[in-house]
Amino acid sequence: MSTSLSLLNKRRFLPLFVTQLLGAFNDNLFKNAMVLFVVYGVYNDEKAEALFSAVATAVFIIPFFLMSALAGQLADTRDKAKIIRIVKFCEIIIMLVGGAGLIMAWLGFAINLIAIPLMMLALFAMGVHSTFFGPIKYAILPQHLKEDEVLGGTGLVEAGTYIAILVGTILAGIIAVEWAALAVVVTAVIGYFSGRQVPPAPPEHEEAGMDWHIIRSSITLVKSTMHIRKLYLAIASISFFWTIGAVLFIQFPPLAKNVLGADKEVASLFLAIFSIGIAIGSVAINHLLKGKVSARYAPASVIVMGLFVVAFHVVCRNWHVIGAGELYNIRGFIAHPDAIPLLLTLLGIAVAGGMFVVPLYAFLTTTVPKDQTARTVAANNIVNSGAMVVGSLIALGLSAAGISIVNQLLLGAAMCLVSAWLAWKLDRACD
Repeated sequence: MSTSLSLLNKRRFLPLFVTQLLGAFNDNLFKNAMVLFVVYGVYNDEKAEALFSAVATAVFIIPFFLMSALAGQLADTRDKAKIIRIVKFCEIIIMLVGGAGLIMAWLGFAINLIAIPLMMLALFAMGVHSTFFGPIKYAILPQHLKEDEVLGGTGLVEAGTYIAILVGTILAGIIAVEWAALAVVVTAVIGYFSGRQVPPAPPEHEEAGMDWHIIRSSITLVKSTMHIRKLYLAIASISFFWTIGAVLFIQFPPLAKNVLGADKEVASLFLAIFSIGIAIGSVAINHLLKGKVSARYAPASVIVMGLFVVAFHVVCRNWHVIGAGELYNIRGFIAHPDAIPLLLTLLGIAVAGGMFVVPLYAFLTTTVPKDQTARTVAANNIVNSGAMVVGSLIALGLSAAGISIVNQLLLGAAMCLVSAWLAWKLDRACD
């Protein structure tokens, strides 16, 4: 653990860590400020709220599916530090647009006609931003870190990401929407200057040509990666994990409001607890594995995660709202007799999830040569995003079929079994 933390005083790691942290913070502050405002301030129907939450998630994910192949090619054939500077400059422009949408929503001006479409446009653009930054944040690690530092660096990036998600999520629930608009722009500016401090990371070989055809390049990229058995199993396992995560994140705001009778601060608390748990799991698994890239604990971790999802379902199903008319604030929610068991089960889901997924990401960057790592991460992003969109569509289909949000949680628990099976096969393949 101390070895991993020592990376934070190295210029070859710290600027990238800070830039990624700020980007994750901004993504989640903006997305959650938007979703919570609409769920709690515009709509008053569980199905409409779940639909909006799912659509917002899909809008952010679609760029990963469409553009990850281009992002991977760029990251492997161009200087990664230069791409970071360009991407972070674009974030400033994107957040000016998104901030304008939040301000219009705050003023109550043309909310459905202009403000929400403007925010959705910015959310899509942030998805594009993250698509091009995502392969770099993992692929640059083997280039700047020693072999025995890669797992620790990956764990720190994951832990930092979820701490940033935590802070962004909490702020989205407690600050006014107009302050969120200012914060996303300021954070984008700071992120740009931190990104300029990332040391050069030139391609391992001479720059090659780009295939700009989105569909062809995506198919080629996935085919060239998935034939490697360890990568195939790691990517499939990660994809199921993020499908579960997408379903849970979609459900949290409407579940908090309509099932638990809680306000948007409590919805933010759920997302925050989830982020804390994954950060804990990310660091804990690095300590257990002592820097070795291994799927040894992955099957057990995701099975435990599934058990906690079932427990979370049981607590939610037996939840009784005390009183009527007003939504619980955080103090009222914590006073509920079932609140602590509910939060502990949610924390358990996240800790087990973090322990499951971090070693699998390390497989992506250590199984292939350094000049192919970004494309490998990009291939993973394509498959992940496709799986998350499918999971979102399944959740929407279950809602349309009249299945309650609480019972939809069992879908996530069932998918944990598939992830465990894939992780077990990955561990066997590495023996």
